Amino acid sequence: RELFDSVNPAFVAEWKAKTGETLAIRQSHAGSSKTARSVADGLPADVVTLNQVTDIELLERSGLVAPDWRTRLPNNASPYYSLPVFLVRQGNPKQIKDWSDRAKPGVQVVFPNPKTSGNGRYTYLAAFAYALDQYKGDEAKATEFVGKLLANVPVFDTGGRGATTTFVERQIGDVLVTFESEVTAIRREYGKSQLEAVIPSLSLRADFPVAVVDKVVDKKGTRAVATAYLEFLFSPAGQEIIAKHHNRVHDAAVAQKYAAQFPQVRLVTVEEVFGGWDAVNKKHLAQGAILDKALLNAPAR
Repeated sequence: RELFDSVNPAFVAEWKAKTGETLAIRQSHAGSSKTARSVADGLPADVVTLNQVTDIELLERSGLVAPDWRTRLPNNASPYYSLPVFLVRQGNPKQIKDWSDRAKPGVQVVFPNPKTSGNGRYTYLAAFAYALDQYKGDEAKATEFVGKLLANVPVFDTGGRGATTTFVERQIGDVLVTFESEVTAIRREYGKSQLEAVIPSLSLRADFPVAVVDKVVDKKGTRAVATAYLEFLFSPAGQEIIAKHHNRVHDAAVAQKYAAQFPQVRLVTVEEVFGGWDAVNKKHLAQGAILDKALLNAPAR
């Protein structure tokens, strides 16, 4: 919400200067997967800005987005990216420094359900990638590790906002795992002195893809402005706004300008560790797959 509250007036001003037309932009916000389902069910969005490729693929399968959506814009149509990091309470009383600390007995971990949330899926996969790295690719040991971590989750919210409420407002848990950009916003809203950010040794790159909803814009006659809106996100002006909101960007000059606010971290990708999202869905997220086994075999809370 906060990012696009800044993006929208900047784009409106640019479009006005170029065309003389005054735009009104209406936003609809929810978790990425929930938003994709809403659009698939009829929400007439001109564009979608989501946090997972599979959510746009849902719209592609629904006939709303053309199959070539990835190639229409740079970086596989992802203007920025982030990664799962940790948010702990003042003083970090449980001394949580890496993924291994989250799997220890007595540590309560808060993040959304990987079955319903892109945020939660990235967290689960980042933890699994860390375990594979630690255990030299031993999948059984990685599954056991993630099972211990999942057993430390006191409640699975359906999305990132709900998990934040659980951790910050309901005061449940020792560590919240969420996107780096969200950590900064949460600390700003609730007080930096009360919450501390912790960057793990390894995390998973979370690309945030965007797409024009072809079926909607063709019906409404808004393709030109919808396309321009997404192209603005890749422009230097758009990248500047995105970086100011603590998202990592691709524009080299902008990335260099804001380098000080982004700690160095070893980032891996879904493609290099897991073979892509199709493989993740089949091997990890499908019914009876690794995630279900990890939940089933997790030690009792």
